[in-house]
Parts: sequence; C-alpha cells; structure tokens
Amino acid sequence: MSNSNSPFGFQYFGRLEGGSPTEGQTARLIASTNTATIGMGDPVSDVGNGYITLATAGTTQLTGIFLGCQYLSTAIGRQVNTNYYPGSGASGDVIAYVCTDPQAQFLAQSNNTAIVFGDIDANINFVAGTPNSTTGFSTAALDQSTIATTNTLPFRIVGLLSQSAPPGAAGTDNTSAYNQVIVSANNWDRKSLTGTV
Repeated sequence: MSNSNSPFGFQYFGRLEGGSPTEGQTARLIASTNTATIGMGDPVSDVGNGYITLATAGTTQLTGIFLGCQYLSTAIGRQVNTNYYPGSGASGDVIAYVCTDPQAQFLAQSNNTAIVFGDIDANINFVAGTPNSTTGFSTAALDQSTIATTNTLPFRIVGLLSQSAPPGAAGTDNTSAYNQVIVSANNWDRKSLTGTV
C-alpha cells in the first residue's frame, strides 16, 4: 500500500526519553505587521528582535513548532484563540504558543522519496508549505534530499512511524514516497549556543 501525499506539518509525538509530557508551551510574539500565514505544526524561527515568524525552507536554527495563537481580531472586535495565524487582522502583537522543548519528538511526512531505516540518526531540513486555511494545519514536510550529518540542520531522524504503528497504517510504507518519520529537535534555539540577536 503506497503512502498518500498529504503533508501535515510537525505533530507532537512525545518526548525522547518516553516519559509523560510535563512541558508547557512557550509564549512568544508575532509582530502585528507580520504577513506570514502560520499553521499549527509549522516550524518558526526568531527574527532577531524578539519576535518570531514562519521559518522558511533551508532555515538551520529553529525556535520551535507553532501550536496556535491568541490575538485581538480587528474583524470581529474580540480576542480569538486559534491554531492558525492568517497573516493579518490582528490589533497589536500576536501571542504565539510554541513547543520549544529540546526533548520533543514530532511526526512528519517525507516530501518525496522514502526516508528509510538506514537514515535514522541523520539530520534533515524541511520544506515549507501554505497552511490549510480551513483546518489551520501546516503543510510542511521533511526534505528527504537534505539528509546529512550536517550539525546545522534543524531536525534529527529518530525513527520511522512503521516502528510504532500497526502494519498497513497510513504513512508506514517505507518503500514508497511520502512515508512518515519521527524527528526530534536538533539545531534549535534552546539547544544551540549560537544567539539569534
């Protein structure tokens, strides 16, 4: 059974040591002038002035994964809580909730060729997508063509979904494109000694 090309960004998958999650979400700010649409599961990066924004493909150091936001909507005149930032319509800065936990694991889809068992412990980058405006979810995926030992890549491959999902589950065909993979934070702000300001 081949996999479906349906990227969904980076979904939280637990912590590296396998313990119960006790970490919270970090509140960061998105400038009200930021026009980037950001979906739940999108990688975000520091702009260098205290704000964060949608990370672009090729970004090496990430802040974390966007989980939702809160802002005063100019359209409806009240505070909204949503898993999607549309890139406009905020009166004042947007409070973004970000998973910055350096021990977090995420499930993501390969953007093309299958990522295989032999790729475990390699590092990898991502490709950005346009968030789904209906569901609010990211369409980012892992960029299989960037698999390397390069220490500046933002994710580390730690497993394949097929190792923990039932046989035949969606995304578990490791012989075809678009399989699903478990990654962890590699070069993130909370793990890197390099500042962003």
